[in-house]
Amino acid sequence: MSDDRIYTTDDGDEPFRFNENVARVFPDMLRRSIPGYAASIEAIGSLAARYVRAGTTCYDLGCSLGAATLAMRQGIREPACRIVAVDSSPAMIERCREIVAEDDRLNGRETEVDVVERDIRDISFANASMVVLNYTLQFIEPAGRRELLQSICAGLNDGGILVLSEKVIDENAGMEALLVDLHHEHKRRNYYSSLEIARKRAALENVLIPETVATHRARLAGAGFSHSAVWLRYFNFVSIIAIR
Repeated sequence: MSDDRIYTTDDGDEPFRFNENVARVFPDMLRRSIPGYAASIEAIGSLAARYVRAGTTCYDLGCSLGAATLAMRQGIREPACRIVAVDSSPAMIERCREIVAEDDRLNGRETEVDVVERDIRDISFANASMVVLNYTLQFIEPAGRRELLQSICAGLNDGGILVLSEKVIDENAGMEALLVDLHHEHKRRNYYSSLEIARKRAALENVLIPETVATHRARLAGAGFSHSAVWLRYFNFVSIIAIR
């Protein structure tokens, strides 16, 4: 795993992209940038063990290097299941396929994994028992988020689960400022400089568009999910589970 030093030299003038440079350092970037990320991945495996039914399909949308895919694969206890891992970044997909192949070689998992290079909005969902959007929806323009969630919900079987992890904003401006400061402190403790933090924030502006927890939960209800709950929050990062 390479260290993330992208914004020691990149000045942040160009929008953030999931390119080869990011793919190379992505595990380190996630570990140092997203508090609670490891807990969300661990929980995805536990939820797969509870919710995935025999003969159904699971989807990892915006799979990047496949961490959630492998967590689901490890957690699944039922036979004849399949995971569809989707990402639009060629660099991420290439590396994800290598990682899944290595998991096949080392562990001989029963659950089949299809790694697909495609826009997640172009996927048709069917016979699904579990769908994961792990820090992915935030990169879809807000106007298109409801339609995607409606499509996911329509393809989920009754009792199926969606895991939605997102960076969020707080309704209260003072609380939002505090959460942002705490997140930046977290990054500094993980050896990002203030310059790196500022440059990455500039690169993500208008690329990653966060919303409030209330907005997410209202949209989930409007898309057809019967109920949802925040199961994990760390500063301005949350993970929500929603049941069809």
